[in-house]
Amino acid sequence: MITQLKEVLEYNTDTGIFTWIGSPAKNVAIGDMAGTPDKDGYIMIRINRRRYMAHRLAILYTDGYMPELTVDHIDRIPWHNWRLNLREASYQCQNRNCGMNTRNTSGIKGISWHKMGGRWIAKICVDRRYKSLGLYDTLLDASYARFAAEQCLGFQDCDLNSSAKMYIEQHKGEV
Repeated sequence: MITQLKEVLEYNTDTGIFTWIGSPAKNVAIGDMAGTPDKDGYIMIRINRRRYMAHRLAILYTDGYMPELTVDHIDRIPWHNWRLNLREASYQCQNRNCGMNTRNTSGIKGISWHKMGGRWIAKICVDRRYKSLGLYDTLLDASYARFAAEQCLGFQDCDLNSSAKMYIEQHKGEV
C-alpha cells in the first residue's frame, strides 16, 4: 500500500497537506490538494474508491505502516495533519487529550462548583467512570487535587495542556 500511496500522493510533513502527483480521479488535476473535510473536520482522501483519514495516511506515508491504534492530533485540531502533531494513542489516551466541556464554568477540566456543598468539587475520569477527588474551599486547592490525580494516572503523556496545571502556574503566589 505504501508504494501505491507514494505513486499518487505527495505529503508535506511540515504542513500536513497531501497533493495529487499521479492518476487522480477524473475531476481532480495533478497538483491539486487531496482530500475533503468530513462533518467533524477530519480530512478524508479517496483512493481507489476507498476513503482514508489523512492523519492515518500521514503515518503510513512517513513511517511505512498503517497505525493499529487511534491517531491523536496533539493540538486537538482535526485538520492539522503535520507529522509532529500526530501520534499513535490508545483510545483512553486520546480521550484524555480532549477539549473543555462547553458547560464548564470553572475554566479547569474536571472541576465544578458543587451547589449543595458550596465548595469546588474535583473529579477525574478513569476507565470511563468519574472518581471524586473531594470538595475544596478554593479553586486553587481543587486544581492541586486535579493536577496530582492527572500526574498519578499518567495524563501528562496524553494531555499536554492541563488546565489545572496552567491555573496553578498562574496563581503560584496565592495562599
